[in-house]
Amino acid sequence: MKMKFILLSFSLFFMTGIGYAQKNKGPKSIIREGAAIKKYHNVEELERMQKGELLALYIERTESLIKILPYIAFATKPGVTMATLGIPKNNDNKKALENQFEATDNFLENTVEFQKMILPYSDTNKLISAILFYEETMKLLHQYSEFN
Repeated sequence: MKMKFILLSFSLFFMTGIGYAQKNKGPKSIIREGAAIKKYHNVEELERMQKGELLALYIERTESLIKILPYIAFATKPGVTMATLGIPKNNDNKKALENQFEATDNFLENTVEFQKMILPYSDTNKLISAILFYEETMKLLHQYSEFN
């Protein structure tokens, strides 16, 4: 009985492994998920926030813009893939997209690290102005997509 249990467990484990190994990832979106801003703010809301909250918002908006701006000729929202745009799905194009994502991730990592060190010295009013500017830019990107 013990041998049957071990054999059955091994078989199930093996079949699960094969199932995951064969799983093909779907096409990657040119603009990755998480690039959108969850909530827009007005001046009064931002003025009530502490500087730490403002710094987090500023960094989030910077990341969103960096993930979207280079690709506005293609799309302004996640979900658009190379196949959607008619770009051939070959290894060179997939590799180029992967390299771009990696470069963007490295750039964001360095930028966020720098911002976390330096931004606390910024003037709160200028930080609020910058957040509002970034949010207006994101709104304009959504308007831009409506014209295409």
